[in-house]
Amino acid sequence: MSYTSFTNFPGSAPVDSVNGIRAVLAGAGRGRLAVLLVLVASSEFLFVAVAAYFAATVYYRLVLLQPPDPGQYVPECLLISTLQVLVSVGLRHYSRIQTQPRHMFLCSGASGVLLVFSFFISTIFILKISADYSRATVVAQALSVMLAVLLTRTIWFSLLQPAIASGLIEARRVILIGNPDHCRYFSDRATITGIRTIRSFDFPVVRADGSAPATLEAAQALSDARQLVTECRPLRADDIVILTSEPDVPSVLALASALSDLPVDVHVVPVGSIDLMAVSRITVFGNMVTMRIFQSPLTPFNRAIKRAFDVVAAVVALILASPIFVIVPIAIKLDSRGPVLFRQTRHGYNNEPIRVLKFRSMTVMEEGHNFRPVTRDDSRVTRLGRFLRHTNIDELPQLLNVLVGDMSMVGPRPHPTAQNETFAELISSYYRRHNVKPGITGWAQVNGYRGDTDTLDKMQRRVEHDLYYIDNWSPLFDLRILVLTFLSRKVYMNAY
Repeated sequence: MSYTSFTNFPGSAPVDSVNGIRAVLAGAGRGRLAVLLVLVASSEFLFVAVAAYFAATVYYRLVLLQPPDPGQYVPECLLISTLQVLVSVGLRHYSRIQTQPRHMFLCSGASGVLLVFSFFISTIFILKISADYSRATVVAQALSVMLAVLLTRTIWFSLLQPAIASGLIEARRVILIGNPDHCRYFSDRATITGIRTIRSFDFPVVRADGSAPATLEAAQALSDARQLVTECRPLRADDIVILTSEPDVPSVLALASALSDLPVDVHVVPVGSIDLMAVSRITVFGNMVTMRIFQSPLTPFNRAIKRAFDVVAAVVALILASPIFVIVPIAIKLDSRGPVLFRQTRHGYNNEPIRVLKFRSMTVMEEGHNFRPVTRDDSRVTRLGRFLRHTNIDELPQLLNVLVGDMSMVGPRPHPTAQNETFAELISSYYRRHNVKPGITGWAQVNGYRGDTDTLDKMQRRVEHDLYYIDNWSPLFDLRILVLTFLSRKVYMNAY
């Protein structure tokens, strides 16, 4: 086996000199990072203690009309903040600030707070000091501490990225092993997240002549791996990433085993699946470990929450909009001939056909492959229909679709079946937008991606927003979209 190496360090200085200079700079950068992490932990300790005591003070002042006993609550607030730091250090929250995206760093903090208060409640119960501790105070403290942790980590994370970009803080240093083209692509992706590639090596490959006995090949492979370890050791990397293709798979385990002699994290990424790995998760499946690429967007519990919200919201909306359901049908009849309601077959959850209701806004009622998208100043739209479509009032009958369970208040907008069949051939994962129920309003709509789809790019942008909604659903996200539906001007930009 043999390998070649190349470095992305510019300049003409000898390699040993460059490595020495880099090592000194890395040491300084890492020292600053250590100081930063201590500051993060210290500030979180302080803010958590203050937030916990502040919550107790507010509750006692507003509800019990007296100040809390400092002798009781000061030690317990310090216990909460101590547990917070211990949990964060134990779960390596702070050390992952360089490698985790912002939302993961915040989510780990929120889950850590829940674990902290589980420990805290257990501790005061075991020590038999819970009798005088108000349960409402615990709830208030948990909420206050959660907010303090999220705020503290948001601030520090926003300060870290400029510090890395300016060189004040050393970025996470990674060595890549693999094909040079694959290494460049991976390095470009990693640089965006503040990870710096300090050196790249070719993957050790078996000689093509095959003349050497297997024992000699194994010995050569071991020698190459040891040489690679020798090359990597003075670079003082934080991580080594092996970019492996199919022919390299048998050698990966031996190479990774040799690299385990270095004090670094060793990663293996299959070539050609970097984008796929970005959406995958390692999970336990029975008694095996699998790489889950996609998961069902909503668990049964989440679906139950979303359904309950839909029913309540639809009933309230129907009550509030009841005058419209009297006035609009009369106006439609006076404006043009035809039925009040327009029923059109569209794809719903799991691509199952549903009949979507709308107030009729056009002189025609096209269905199936006869459907033709509405364009600006379309002659088929009635005078009243232009107003109904621009204000989205024509969508109100879909509240009945929500009540019967065909639709949701929030979700990807249902497209005509002919339009779905056309774009499904052109856009990857198009039908994944049907993995949840379609909605009266959606994330794409409140961002202005509605109306005419005369170009592929317009539909791609709409689908991207729909898939983002599916992958990031939460009850608060639904509420945010509903609020934006009424307040955002983008909702009405392309409504015609």
